[in-house]
Amino acid sequence: MHYLLFYDYSPDYLERRGQVRGEHLKLAWAAAERGELVLGGVLAALVHTGVLLFCSPDVVERFVAADPYMANGLVVSYRVRHWDTVVGELAANPVR
Repeated sequence: MHYLLFYDYSPDYLERRGQVRGEHLKLAWAAAERGELVLGGVLAALVHTGVLLFCSPDVVERFVAADPYMANGLVVSYRVRHWDTVVGELAANPVR
């Protein structure tokens, strides 16, 4: 299974993220090294929206709870969506 975490960042996100970005990236890279986080980043045209791809809903909630972006108000809302992947090497439910 795959789960998409969408972050909606505060209007002053770009000005404030430098204060905690290192901690946020450390958390993200640790999750990636454990195989929990597949990919993450901001949407290029919508710099105030971040998207992270996880393999478990429990991991997503733990990540959000520990994320310095949340604790410091850089994320104003978030949502998690189950993504039923069907094509590609990492697809959870391959369909040919």
